[in-house]
Amino acid sequence: MSKYYLFQDAKQCIGCRTCEIQCKTNKKLPTGPRPCQIIQVGPQLIGGLPRTSYIFMPCFHCETPWCVAACPTGAMQKRSKDGIVFIDPDLCVGCKTCVSACPWGAPQWNPETGKVVKCDYCMDRIDEGLQPACVTTCTSGCLKFGKVEDMTQIRRERHAQLVAALENSVS
Repeated sequence: MSKYYLFQDAKQCIGCRTCEIQCKTNKKLPTGPRPCQIIQVGPQLIGGLPRTSYIFMPCFHCETPWCVAACPTGAMQKRSKDGIVFIDPDLCVGCKTCVSACPWGAPQWNPETGKVVKCDYCMDRIDEGLQPACVTTCTSGCLKFGKVEDMTQIRRERHAQLVAALENSVS
């Protein structure tokens, strides 16, 4: 399991896609590949009003990543020190086997290089003690990044706030 977790508070996300743009800028990617994606859900009627929500979809850095197992050249790797799944571009031959293997669509084809790219939590930035690029530019502050135990606490606190708000609105 990855030592890190990228948490999205979907209630705060406004769907601006600034995270996607910053990711592409940081990775110098052309039109096409989107290592992190905002997926729009809705609009749907909630309480008689149309509502849309947005779900942030980066790589999940799986415990046993199918993309790593599928890669015939060893380009797709998992760092032992922190569990980050990444691509060594020097070893990638562009066969797209990892793209087919991932059920989440995390590996993306880069037509400019003829190789695959994916979210690696901006591991170059992590190694310098910085946050991933997507987190640093999130306009609504809905993206949080850190160690799994810290993010679990944030999720618990968020859930407790939602339950408390629901109870207050009922009484």
